[in-house]
Amino acid sequence: MSIDGPLTCFRTLMRAARSGTKDGLEKTKIAVMRRVSFLQKKDRSGYLDVIVSEAKHPPAQLGPMPEGLSSQQIVRRHILGSIVQSERSYLESLKRILQEYQRPLMEAEPRILSPRKIRPIFFRVREITQCHSMFQIALASRVAEWDASEKIGDLFVASFSKSMVLDVYSDYVNNFTNAMALIKKACLSKPAFLEFLKKKQSSSADRITLYGLMVKPIQRFPQFILLLQDMLKNTPRGHVDRLPLQLALTELETLAEKLNEQKRVADQITETLQLARSVADRSVSKVLNSDQSSLVLCETLIETVYGERGQVLKSKERKVFLFSDMLICANINVKGPPDISSLVPVGPKYTMKWSAPLIQVQVVEVGQEVAQSKDVAFQSGGVKRAGNSSAQGNFRKVILGPPRLYQELQELQHDLSVVEQVTLLVGTLQGTYQNLNTTVAQDWCQALQRLIRIKEDQIQSANKCRLRLQVPGRPDKSGRPVSFMVVFNTPSPLSKISWVNRLHLAKIAQREENTPGWIPAEDDGRTKTPFWCPLLACRMPVFTSKAQDRKLEAALHNPVQCALLGFSAASTSLPQGYLWVKTGLGQSQVEIFSLNRPTPRWVKSFPVGSPVHCLDFVPELNSPEEDHHMLHSSTAAGNTVCVGLDDGSVLVYGSMDTSAQCLLTIRNDTGCPVLCLKHTANFLFAGLRDGTLLVYERHAGGELWNPDSCRKVPVGQEPVRTLLALDDSIWASCGNSVSAIEASSLSTRRFEVHPDPMVSVAHMVRAGGGVWMAFSEGSCIRLFHTETLEHLQEINISTRASFHNPSQKSLRVTSLLICRGLLWVGTAQGIIVTLPVPKLEGIPKITGKGMTSLNAHCGPVDFLVATSSTLSPDLLKRDSVVEGPDSAFGGEERSDSSSQESLQQSSSSSLGEAKGKARGLLLQYRLRSTTGLPGSPLTARGDGASDSSLESLEHSLEDGSIYELSDDPDMWVRGRPCERDSPRRDRVTSAAVISGGKGFRRLKEGPVGGTAESTESTLMVWQLPLTI
Repeated sequence: MSIDGPLTCFRTLMRAARSGTKDGLEKTKIAVMRRVSFLQKKDRSGYLDVIVSEAKHPPAQLGPMPEGLSSQQIVRRHILGSIVQSERSYLESLKRILQEYQRPLMEAEPRILSPRKIRPIFFRVREITQCHSMFQIALASRVAEWDASEKIGDLFVASFSKSMVLDVYSDYVNNFTNAMALIKKACLSKPAFLEFLKKKQSSSADRITLYGLMVKPIQRFPQFILLLQDMLKNTPRGHVDRLPLQLALTELETLAEKLNEQKRVADQITETLQLARSVADRSVSKVLNSDQSSLVLCETLIETVYGERGQVLKSKERKVFLFSDMLICANINVKGPPDISSLVPVGPKYTMKWSAPLIQVQVVEVGQEVAQSKDVAFQSGGVKRAGNSSAQGNFRKVILGPPRLYQELQELQHDLSVVEQVTLLVGTLQGTYQNLNTTVAQDWCQALQRLIRIKEDQIQSANKCRLRLQVPGRPDKSGRPVSFMVVFNTPSPLSKISWVNRLHLAKIAQREENTPGWIPAEDDGRTKTPFWCPLLACRMPVFTSKAQDRKLEAALHNPVQCALLGFSAASTSLPQGYLWVKTGLGQSQVEIFSLNRPTPRWVKSFPVGSPVHCLDFVPELNSPEEDHHMLHSSTAAGNTVCVGLDDGSVLVYGSMDTSAQCLLTIRNDTGCPVLCLKHTANFLFAGLRDGTLLVYERHAGGELWNPDSCRKVPVGQEPVRTLLALDDSIWASCGNSVSAIEASSLSTRRFEVHPDPMVSVAHMVRAGGGVWMAFSEGSCIRLFHTETLEHLQEINISTRASFHNPSQKSLRVTSLLICRGLLWVGTAQGIIVTLPVPKLEGIPKITGKGMTSLNAHCGPVDFLVATSSTLSPDLLKRDSVVEGPDSAFGGEERSDSSSQESLQQSSSSSLGEAKGKARGLLLQYRLRSTTGLPGSPLTARGDGASDSSLESLEHSLEDGSIYELSDDPDMWVRGRPCERDSPRRDRVTSAAVISGGKGFRRLKEGPVGGTAESTESTLMVWQLPLTI
């Protein structure tokens, strides 16, 4: 049956999609089904069979380009052409699967495979083809009218927001691994089937395999997302297609995330079952076949065994499995015949080599070896060591493999210290002697410097792609525990970082407070695996016992990029920098905590003359053409923290160190309290209690704010409670309204966000193209579009939070935060709820079920702060000369910032003069080797380097391995600024969320809701996995 008049039906579907409700789409679909004959129910699942006449409905085709188009319109046409071509190619691939593989197999005489085996292989391919056949018809209609409408986003929303699309793709993704296994088994047992696949591949023009065709549905939605992202970038604000494109991105991202998670779970189950078949240990096999343990990470690594002299004796591929509670290493058996492997991926078979409880596995970097107990025997490099005292006494002297490099480095450093003393003694000689003078002594020092630098580079390379694990073995005959060291080579530094980070987080996930740490707000009987939720890494009191009456009010993160952090520390530590916390009740003051350790540590507190209402971190302003390695002018302000006070003044503190020096005081003429602060690149905005917004400009040259440039913008009669900085505007809340103020012209658009005039906006957070708002009363939060100011969604938190006491009026929202695709909501009851939101440029609509933290405060959640830092790109280079030191040199116990300028300035005893000039400084340090030596600077790059290059390399980042702080490692001055706007995509970013409130309690099921474990003001830190 051919299609008759489908355009009217699809226009009806698209009109329903514009309403933004899936309910409307479903109702429209049912109505269309009743009166459209070409839509027929195919099976009990309700999927539709579509018979499309290609003669009546040819594929979409763009017409000739009209004249007079703008550059953006031309680009949008080209992107539309890419969408059309991509969809046509995809649909052809789906039809090839059905017409060239499924149909011939079903019709073959004699039978190659039975229909009972054919149907599972091609499960849901026909339904996916039907979905995209319908989409292509609508796409052809939209392309035909493109020059008149220039709108495509609503078509994607209408086509892919339907539950049918998710259902058929979910079935396909969940069945994909099983389908590949069936194809593999058929190739091995049915030679005719193997020959059939070979002939089909060789006869096709592109020689693509059946696997290559069947993997395309898994890749389809990421391709759509990239195309729509390009379309959105070239769609100007105010365009009719902008909001539909953002909504389409949201729908596609949500769909892709769900499919990716299902694919991950399916692959995890397959790998686990494949491993379980090879395990002889019944206890381990029982755990693998149950739901007690979940697979976190698995990868093929190269195990390397070293001899006594550090030489490689053998290396072999191993499959390493990291589960939530144990680590398993398996041998990889032969994968299968090559002719089959070229047609379909053939999964390997495993033989378990060893397993160990995760809690007993330790990552040991080169140089981190410690003296072991006499009662522990060691097995390293395949050689067992006896547990007697003499053997243990020699353990640190005979170090196998890469650790030998560190031993050699220590020997060189010892020799260098001796030569330093000799140099000083030679300088005291009264006479003149051949080959015994200061010049010769300097040559000795320089030669040792060069050898040390080369040895450090060798250790860096050894650590970057080498994962060394200390694993517990079975006790020996006398009952003493046996440990052995196993060394794996990873494919890249990123892989090494990922392994260390996942091992660290998997151990945190086993703690009592994380088992479980979160439960679904709408409990469906399946508690989410702790590792995939934010993990409570630590909690700590804010004040001493004498100051429990002080109240937390707000906090901010002062980021510092770590230039000296080693691999293990970089993979396991919190985001680097400082946490500034303002407190009230009685004497108002600011507390500063260092995040340069695995747990926050109090560093400094200082009083402020008036109660503090708000804080704002202002990063250093860098011009685009300025190289971030160059020195700044002495007038540059650097990173600063602005503090708004009750007496109407704004204090600007330098954040380059913990001395918290006040650089500038700005006072307003009325003395009205400053309730909120927010900055853009060139402006500082201060919201006052009387409803006025003050705007300050920067001094010329990127210096501090100019108090004389103050401009006043009346916002309303009520206090300006919160500010939000967007790309080129600032949103200011006043009562139940928000004013969108253009930053440079100060033109204002005011819109109402809540119907109750007695309710005011208390919190605003932005993600993508939307802003979520919370209010002074009630448990509802609302979403508004950043451009049209349209109200898009409303969520009642009380229905999303577990453990809510029905006797209480409502869950009042006290804090709001968006971080890593989660909307964090803190409540007056101390309960924290997370809701999933998209991460891309779309609209941050709530797209799934909420999660409630079982770790809560006893009082209101006073603040939620996101902390984030990026690893130095030098750490990710496999063969870089200028690299930060590894944790082999104690990087985890040292500071997290330095630069070549800091050591140059300090070595010349000009620390005070360099304070405003150098990009990175250290307060105190004590040299151990090369910095204080006479002679020109040296490098490991060889003798061919120019003098200028040698000068530029003096005491560069890797010199952190040869000095140590003489004081607390938290006492840092300044580090490299975070490159937030860098176009690099291959970055490693760590993130954590910190909440502050009174007390701590563990929530429990039932009406009691948990008991308080502490009542003092507490910080809770949730750590998130590294993003790579």
